[in-house]
Amino acid sequence: MQSIMLKAKLHQARVTHAVLEYEGSCAIDANLLDMTGLREYEQIQIYNLDNGERFTTYIIRGEAGSGIISMNGAAAHKASPGDRVIICAYGNYSDAELANHKPKMVYLMEGNEVSHSANAIPVQVA
Repeated sequence: MQSIMLKAKLHQARVTHAVLEYEGSCAIDANLLDMTGLREYEQIQIYNLDNGERFTTYIIRGEAGSGIISMNGAAAHKASPGDRVIICAYGNYSDAELANHKPKMVYLMEGNEVSHSANAIPVQVA
C-alpha cells in the first residue's frame, strides 16, 4: 500500500519577486532546494500566510545564495513580494518506507536565511 506523505517543507519563506511575464512557476534559491531535497520541476503546494491563497505549481532553480523565492506566471497573482509562504512537497511512500520516513523541514527568517531545520513537527498542545 502507498501513502502520500510530506516530503519536504520550507516554512515561512518570504516572496522576493512576483513576475507575471516569466516562464516557469516558482524559482527557489538552489541552496534551499539542496537542503530540503526538493528538485527542479517537482510539483509543490504553496500556502500563503498573508492572504490565505493555496495553490499548486512547480519549482525552477533559482540562483544559489540569492534567497530568491519568485512567483512567476499565473502564480504571481497569488503572492506578492514580502508575503510569507509555506512551500511543501509530498511523495508516495510504501509501508516499508514509512517505518523510517522523516520529512525535511527548513525554517526561514526574514531574508530567507535559515533559522533551523527539523524532521518532525512538535506536538501541538491544547
